[in-house]
Amino acid sequence: MKRSNAPIFWGLFGAGGMLAALFGPVLVFVTGIAVPLGIILPADAMSWSHMHAFAQHWAGKGLLFVVVALFMWHAMHRIYHSLHDLGVHAASATRFACYGLAVLATLLAAGALLAVGF
Repeated sequence: MKRSNAPIFWGLFGAGGMLAALFGPVLVFVTGIAVPLGIILPADAMSWSHMHAFAQHWAGKGLLFVVVALFMWHAMHRIYHSLHDLGVHAASATRFACYGLAVLATLLAAGALLAVGF
């Protein structure tokens, strides 16, 4: 039987989907509604200095990396299969474009987060 790399992509898709379903709406509410209106935290809780300090800490970098990378892998896997459903059957080209973009975004996120604070 031929070995497949599909479980890797399905795992990243599943992890990103779980993260998007459980934490995506909360992130939108907190960062887009609650903090700017001062409902949960003071309005300056998401100021540049606070967010920069969060991104400089190793735990903040890890959290931001996980959110960005897994959201991107989930989105690109969903787009890849949506293109297939729409009749775009250039399997190698669409697979390379979708997953290549996910790899690129993951590497850019890692690079940007490592550059913060140096």
